[in-house]
Amino acid sequence: VRVVESGGGSVQAGGSLSLSCEASGTIFGLDAMAWYRQAPGKERELVAQNTRGGTTYYLDSVKGRFTISRGDAKNTALLQMNNLKPEDTAVYYCNLLGYSRPGDQPDFDSWGQGTQVTVSS
Repeated sequence: VRVVESGGGSVQAGGSLSLSCEASGTIFGLDAMAWYRQAPGKERELVAQNTRGGTTYYLDSVKGRFTISRGDAKNTALLQMNNLKPEDTAVYYCNLLGYSRPGDQPDFDSWGQGTQVTVSS
């Protein structure tokens, strides 16, 4: 399963960006979708996650500003980022966990190539 992200870019503090990722290949369904980010010199961190069971997680520093959701197209994930801050600058990665066929356990765990988000003060 291939995951492709889009929507990164540069914006001034207080601005907004929308990220999207789409999975292609043999996909029966998604179990969870997540967005991670990695800033220079820092470890990759989980920013937001949404599971098929309805559980949603947000990193404390983005709560109230970022929203994760499923796109209108099948097998897409979105991240709406509002009121961006310079500390949000990072490469953002999409991670999709899902099924290529009916089963009890997900059988793919795929990552996108990353998209750069730069927020200037």
